[in-house]
Amino acid sequence: MDWAERIRNLRQWSQNGRRAPHKPLLMLYALARFQRDPDAALRFTEVEADLQRLLEDFGPNHRTSPAYPFHHLTSDGVWEVRTHAGPGSPGTTLGLLRSSGAAGRLAPGLRTELSRDPALLGRLAHLLLERHFPSSLRADIVDAVGLDLAAADSAWAPAPPTAEARRRDAEMRRRVLVAYAYRCAFCGFDGALGRSPVGLEAAHVRWWAYAGPDEVSNGLCLCSLHHKLFDSGVLGLDGGHRIMVSQRFVARSETGRTQVLDLGGRELIGPRPGSEPVAAAHIAWHTEQVFRGDAQVPA
Repeated sequence: MDWAERIRNLRQWSQNGRRAPHKPLLMLYALARFQRDPDAALRFTEVEADLQRLLEDFGPNHRTSPAYPFHHLTSDGVWEVRTHAGPGSPGTTLGLLRSSGAAGRLAPGLRTELSRDPALLGRLAHLLLERHFPSSLRADIVDAVGLDLAAADSAWAPAPPTAEARRRDAEMRRRVLVAYAYRCAFCGFDGALGRSPVGLEAAHVRWWAYAGPDEVSNGLCLCSLHHKLFDSGVLGLDGGHRIMVSQRFVARSETGRTQVLDLGGRELIGPRPGSEPVAAAHIAWHTEQVFRGDAQVPA
């Protein structure tokens, strides 16, 4: 059984590039729990709140139920559900999952292989993270699910990026940073160490995992802080290339106000004349799929 291939091909609801990372998040959570206790089953009533938080923090920007991945992941052959009545999930109704004593766990064959080959857990975790989430969020997701990725990696040395991938990433970063004159498009940060820029990154507006192209029209030069906040849905862009701040974001410090809240309503800095601005279609995707809720009204 090629478990990596099954994980790579998890069936997900998809329409017009919409994000549906429900199954990948449940799989990462299940791998983390298996890492701590290979024999434990995950009773829905005990993990429901954890799964809901994961979906709220890293899932789509509309509220969805943890019942959906808990039930539907069984169709991929990597997850099983049992109730008081025996094998099989009772469906996606929260009340039934709770009252039936539904408990899920990784499929028997997968559990056996994970126990036989400790390196497999790390391979599967990296595969899920790389296929479904931007690099800026992966460490946060690992922490949120409780996965000890360092221990997993000690059994498996992750393969370095291919030469082609390294060239693609380096070229994308170079072209985007040049287009924005080596300044963060949100705050103007332009730090350098000698002749090398530091703390500046090329952010995909439409994520690469969701068919976002490696093009300047899909890129922003952002400092590390604002890249993270952009990928988290705290910051976004409107149709006029002005910065939006999510109403869900709260900051009590002066730093939080000046670094984030005061950005609301500002126009992007750049790109330079002759460079492609961010395409409207990519902005619309980010607003629909990543930005959290409505924008705050600038003071």
